[in-house]
Amino acid sequence: MSFKANQSVVSIIIPCYNAKQWVQEAIDSCLNQTYPNIEIVVVDDGSTDGSLEVLRHFLPRIKLETATHLGGNSARNRAFALSTGEYIQYLDADDYLDPDKIARQVQFLEETKADVVYGDWRYRRHLPDTSLSYLDKIQVSGVQEDILYSLLSGQWWVAPGALLYRRQVVIQAGGWDETLRAAQDRDFFTSVALSDVKIRYQAGCYFIYRKHGDVTVSSSNLGRWVENHCISLKKSEVALARIGRLTEKYRAALATGYFGLARGTCYTIDAQYSYANYEKMLVGLLNKILDLCPQFNVADETPVFKALQQLFGFKFATRLLFPIRLVIHYLKSKLKSTFLLVLLLRIRRVNLQHGAIGHL
Repeated sequence: MSFKANQSVVSIIIPCYNAKQWVQEAIDSCLNQTYPNIEIVVVDDGSTDGSLEVLRHFLPRIKLETATHLGGNSARNRAFALSTGEYIQYLDADDYLDPDKIARQVQFLEETKADVVYGDWRYRRHLPDTSLSYLDKIQVSGVQEDILYSLLSGQWWVAPGALLYRRQVVIQAGGWDETLRAAQDRDFFTSVALSDVKIRYQAGCYFIYRKHGDVTVSSSNLGRWVENHCISLKKSEVALARIGRLTEKYRAALATGYFGLARGTCYTIDAQYSYANYEKMLVGLLNKILDLCPQFNVADETPVFKALQQLFGFKFATRLLFPIRLVIHYLKSKLKSTFLLVLLLRIRRVNLQHGAIGHL
């Protein structure tokens, strides 16, 4: 792939917080890009694990600024303010890029005159309590008939590092919402889609997204996860109403998004939440759904749910079955933990019988 001498600058924006173990690989993946005109802008968000020492080894090949711990969105916005590139690549400090990622996507944007391009991606899954990891199957993002609908409904998502933006798009979208601690990437991409820019899909997997064990934002803090997604959906509803686009189609998309949150709470165990709090949260989500779509019905649920929905209505079916699912999931998690404990004890007993030395 050949490049013009005056090729546009691509700014790679990296927020870093306690990513000492991964940030070197992230930056190396930027330095190893086949596209020649790159600047790497890193804002360290108050790391306490030695990340800053790793980052300083890359000076002056990167722009580096330190900050107090204000969150990833604040670090992204500050790094963007320090950047100069015509194109913007966001990259978390524990993820990494394929060497051809930037070159392919810049060429695509220049040829198609699109404002944003997104591609495929895959997880690198790290097994809990081990140093083992593996690359999962490629997540094919695919062409979306209506990207805004897909994002609002929660039925589609693309990993943030799989995108490349023109600078003006980020300015139009207003940057990343610094009040959010969950749903940040979906919220930002939705704000981009709301600005009615030209977003196109380019096939090919050139971004690797790390996933560490089973812990996610939702499982670590259910209340925050639901609240922040609700804030993002409400922002979109207000924006659509302001520009005269809050049609039945997008009301249905928003309602489906809230239902996805309700369904997600069935498979989240959070010690901070009592059953009473869970019930209150579920009722709140159902009210939001029915305010948007009074005749809301679900097509992609189990036969039991659909039968109850047909007989007694959507709200009754959800309030009856979702708490039952939560209890079943909780009991399954307890049984799984008990099984693993018994298995470990048996392994230890066998090791002791054979004179093996080690610790669980």
